Amino acid sequence: MAEHPDCTVVRQGYEAFGKGAMETLAGLMTSDATHHVPGQHILSGHHKGREACLQLYSRIIEETNGTYRVELQDVFADGRGHVMAVHKTYADRGDRGVEMPGGIFFTIVGGKVSDLDECVGDIDVENEFWR
Repeated sequence: MAEHPDCTVVRQGYEAFGKGAMETLAGLMTSDATHHVPGQHILSGHHKGREACLQLYSRIIEETNGTYRVELQDVFADGRGHVMAVHKTYADRGDRGVEMPGGIFFTIVGGKVSDLDECVGDIDVENEFWR
């Protein structure tokens, strides 16, 4: 059975992020894409616009000295422009490390990512890591 095209877009995004291929990521997003980051920390909030999303990703890499890694575990499409991706993140920052399950709920419009709503396994641990 062939993978749903929306799932393929999300997989390509995870692969590009893992390689630091920001141009590829940019090409997978609409110009008005928004990434919603939960919590109360330095990265929390609504990052509106493709450039703001790319700046967020660059800051994640910078804040973790390149240790941030995401292992994609699975993707699920609803056939109506939504994809749920389940992953595990690993990172070190200063004297702290984190290994946490999470996910992102994607909205796909015209074959491109327009919205990313992130969820984490433990919001308190996430807040502490990024404090």
